Formats: sequence, C-alpha cells, structure tokens
Amino acid sequence: MKNTTLKIVSQLLAHYPELASVSSEINASLAMLIVCYSSGRKVLVCGNGGSASDSEHICGELLKKFRKHRAIPAKVAAKLHPFLASKLEGSLPAISLVSMCGIITAFSNDVAWETAFAQQVLGLAKEGDVLIVLSTSGNSANCVAAAEVMRAMGGKVLSLTGEKCSRLSEISDVTIRVPASETYRIQEYHLPVYHALCAAVEEELFD
Repeated sequence: MKNTTLKIVSQLLAHYPELASVSSEINASLAMLIVCYSSGRKVLVCGNGGSASDSEHICGELLKKFRKHRAIPAKVAAKLHPFLASKLEGSLPAISLVSMCGIITAFSNDVAWETAFAQQVLGLAKEGDVLIVLSTSGNSANCVAAAEVMRAMGGKVLSLTGEKCSRLSEISDVTIRVPASETYRIQEYHLPVYHALCAAVEEELFD
C-alpha cells in the first residue's frame, strides 16, 4: 500500500486511540476492499435504522469523490462531450441495499423481512464482491442472513458491530468490533472507521 494510504489509518488511530484494539481488523478490512476493487468487483452495504443511514453514507463516499480528485477512465472521457466529462468523477461501484424500497417492501410483505437483504444479495452479488454489514448488536436477523448468502456465493463479508461477540463476528471474514456497547456510542465509532476506510481506498486506487 502507499504510505499515504497507511497514513490515513494512522491518523484515525491518533484521533481515536481507543480504536487501537481493532487496528488489525481495520487494516484487514482495507486490504479486503482494495483487493475487491482492484479485481473489478463491487461493494454491497446494509444495516437497519441508523446503520441504514450509514449504509447510504458509505455508498455516497465510494460512488463520488471523497477527499481527492478522481479522474474518470480516459476511454470513457474520450467518448463524451468535454463539458459532460468535466462534470463527472471517478467512481467505486457500491450499492446500498437499504435504498431499494420496492424489492424490500415487496419481499418483506410476500415472504419475510428477515431475508429481504439476503434476497438482494442473491440477485446482485458475484464472487469476489464484498458485503459491508453494519449492526450495533451484530445479531440483526436480516443482516446475518445477508452475510450467510454472501459467503455462500463466494463473496467476502466485512461487519462493523459493537464490542460483544455476535453471530456476525462468527461468520464474517472480518469484523470490526468497536469498543462500545451502547447503540449510539457504537454508531459514533462506526462513522470515523468507515470514513477512514473510504478515504484510504480512494487514496490507494486513484492517482
């Protein structure tokens, strides 16, 4: 990794020294995301409540510029009017499962809420993709089911939870168990963690 990429993680730990307990998991998560995007794969994200909002937030940081300039692919720019090309930014493919209200409500009404995210993963995920799951308890049934389907399809699962062991920590490839047990405190730690991951991935993949 670039030194500037590693510096982003170092700055996160400097600002939040209590996250030193999960530094290895943060670095493993970063490596997983870099491999995913370098291989031409994509990221799916899900969560409930405040974590649903975090899912949207993560995708927003990945799909457009976050901290640095991102050039669009030259072969794409060459086929566009220069003005249009100038109004676009390099993008990292990311899908927020929580935003698809049509499929979520239809499947929840017709089949089961607990497997609504899992159904989306079944339809959207490919081998090598990464599912980011945010769950303060680590036991949200719909998130656990999504993770199980992702693993079955040959994808990777990155979970952000609270400090307690959970079903997600048992089945995920990497779990960042932030050092908190109250819901709002867990969410307060999740934000700087995923901001750092998004910034570091951007730093690594865009010149």
